[in-house]
Order: sequence, then structure tokens, then C-alpha cells
Amino acid sequence: MKKVAAVYVVILVLFSNISFRAKTLILNNDSSDTNTIEYYQTMKRDLLCLMMAYPKYITNIEKEENGQVYLVMESGRKILYDDKKNKNFKKKLSNPDLQDMMEQEYPLSYSKSLMEEDFDPGRRRVYDLLKEVYGESKQQIESNLKNVSLGYENYQFNNNNKAAESLQNAMRELMPIIKERRDIKAYLYPCSGTFNYRLIAGTDQLSPHSFGIAIDLARDKRDYWKWASREEGEERIASYPKELVEIFEKNNFIWGGKWGHFDILHFEYRPEIILKARYFGGKLNDKEWYSGAPYEDPSVKNYIEKINEVLK
Repeated sequence: MKKVAAVYVVILVLFSNISFRAKTLILNNDSSDTNTIEYYQTMKRDLLCLMMAYPKYITNIEKEENGQVYLVMESGRKILYDDKKNKNFKKKLSNPDLQDMMEQEYPLSYSKSLMEEDFDPGRRRVYDLLKEVYGESKQQIESNLKNVSLGYENYQFNNNNKAAESLQNAMRELMPIIKERRDIKAYLYPCSGTFNYRLIAGTDQLSPHSFGIAIDLARDKRDYWKWASREEGEERIASYPKELVEIFEKNNFIWGGKWGHFDILHFEYRPEIILKARYFGGKLNDKEWYSGAPYEDPSVKNYIEKINEVLK
């Protein structure tokens, strides 16, 4: 009986190992640890959010024989989703791919506390994408600018991809509120600026203001992580009007107050980041990867089918 039992145990262990390896092969198309169900589910969601965010500019998705996945832009340019390089925080900030850009989940919930120091959702930007959508050069960007009324004055904002329209919509919602709430008005005015073709201080990267997709509201010495201590930044965030933040987020702007490297006066038009937070916030689940998205919408349904076809 002991011999039979021992043989049974050996067979069970071998079968378990085979089952585990078979399951691993199903999950992994190759030996890379990025090729898991969770990785593909996240990638599909990221690609869907990007396609929903930039419908006129992203025309297709391609997967090459080496497994690399690309967004195909209207111009024909291909933008890599994941270069599969091991990067630290600084590398992801200075040279992100699309996966890096979408990695940190923007919190739509409101908090009066400062985020962790290296939690900066939306602060990573893929410049090939921004150039495709908003303009390759200063001259091209300037040709796409439109005046947006901020109540007392007009400011220039990029007219492409509904950026200027979204800023105008946010202001229309805010105007009746600030008439009643002087405290909110004080955080909004005087506006510190929109379009400004310049580099981010201390880097060789263009500011989002260079593309005409960011607005800085009323300035306070506690607003920026290079100007103020974390204690001062948290004090400023604690006083910031929730309604102001929520209206901008509703119109697809992210807020620099939700970055560990805080930039509290800064709002940036980033529909892909907001869409991911809106439709896929929280943990992955066992349902269809697109569960949560408005898949009854014909265009969204078409994107889902295209993604499923390419990433079988």
C-alpha cells in the first residue's frame, strides 16, 4: 500500500507540474513575464482608451512578428506600446512608451492629502503622440490655436481633438458657480496662462503648455513642488475647491494636485488618462477585458473588435 501511495504521489506531482506548465504556456506566448493575461488585459484597455481619446488620429493597431504592438496614426507613423525595457522612475518620465504613460492610474476620487512622491499619473508624456495630435512644430501648433473665453479675458488653447472645446465647456460650468462662490473664484483668477512654447524647467522636454493643452490657474507660492515643501503643498491642496477639480476632470483634464511632484495650479487636457480612470478604475476582473467601457457605442464596439482581432 505504501508503494502504491508513493507512486500516486509521484504521478500527482508530475501531473501538477505538467498542468502548471500548460497553464503557463496558455498565459504566456513566450518566456517573457510581460505576456500574462493581466498584462494583455491592461494593454487592451490602454489601447482602447487611447483610441477613444484620439479617434481622428489613431487609425489602427498592429502587432509585428516579434510581438511588438504599435498604434498606427493617421500620418502613418507607428508608436510603440511597450519597449519592454526595465526603467526606473526617472527613465519612465524622461523616455516613456505608451505603457509607461498609462501605467499609473489617475484617482478620480477627491483627497485633501498629498500623493506619494513618485505617483504622478499623466506626468509621463509620449511626445510622438502629442505631436501627431496637436502639431509637430511651434508653427503648426500656433496654427491650431483658438481663443477661449475665461470670463474676463481670452486665452489660446489648441483646437484639435476638442481640447479648446473642453476648456470652454469647463468654463461655462464654472461661471455660474463662481458668481456665488468667491472662494472658488479666487483659485481661478487671475489665470497664469495657457499656451507658452517652452521647455519644462531643468529638462529638454517640451511643456504641455507648448502644445496648448494645459492651463495654469491663479498662482500661490505653495503650488509647485520646486517652490514649496510637501507640508506646504498639502496645506494648499487641503484648501483647494473640490468643485473646481471635478469640473475640469469631467471635461477630460487631469489635475497636477494629484501628483506627488505636485503642480497644484496646473490642469492638463489628457482624455486618455481620464477615460482609463473613468471606465477601468480599480482592479482587473474576471469579466471581459472591456467590461466598464461604453461598448454599446458603435465606434467603441468597433475599437474593441479591432483590438481583439489584432491581439488574439
